[in-house]
Amino acid sequence: MKRIDSEFAFQARELAAQIEDTLGDPPNRKNYRMVVDALLAEYTKGAFVEDVNFLSLALVDHIQFIDKPALLASAKQYESDNPTEAIAMASSENTACANMLAAISKTHPELTRQAIIVAFLHKNRNLWLQEDHAAPKDDEDENEDETDEENDGPSSDVVGLFDEVGD
Repeated sequence: MKRIDSEFAFQARELAAQIEDTLGDPPNRKNYRMVVDALLAEYTKGAFVEDVNFLSLALVDHIQFIDKPALLASAKQYESDNPTEAIAMASSENTACANMLAAISKTHPELTRQAIIVAFLHKNRNLWLQEDHAAPKDDEDENEDETDEENDGPSSDVVGLFDEVGD
């Protein structure tokens, strides 16, 4: 049985990449904090960017999850008829984040639900990544039997790409 929707898996991976990109190399926590604070301020005052990862980035460091098993179950479907259930499973002690969460959940409840679940999946990777990686491992095992032991060099198609004479 599939534990989470593939779109949630994709968005959680995108959030991880976005955090890494925002931190930079070497990591600049001050810059990262400024970006997150700016997102919180923009969302709180109603300047809205309809992007799950921007909203997740604004939430991820400030949010606590009340019912982890229920949030994981909510991740089975990307769209929901009742987004308030997932919204009720998250809270924040950070005043700016709590205000933003309250404001956005009223105007964009489905996006808020999705962002909460993406932030949850990002912070709880061990709950879903083991199963997520199981399928590619099975595919690898199947491909091992199909290797061509007689082919020890590049194919003629590849060699033709680098042919100096040209055909």
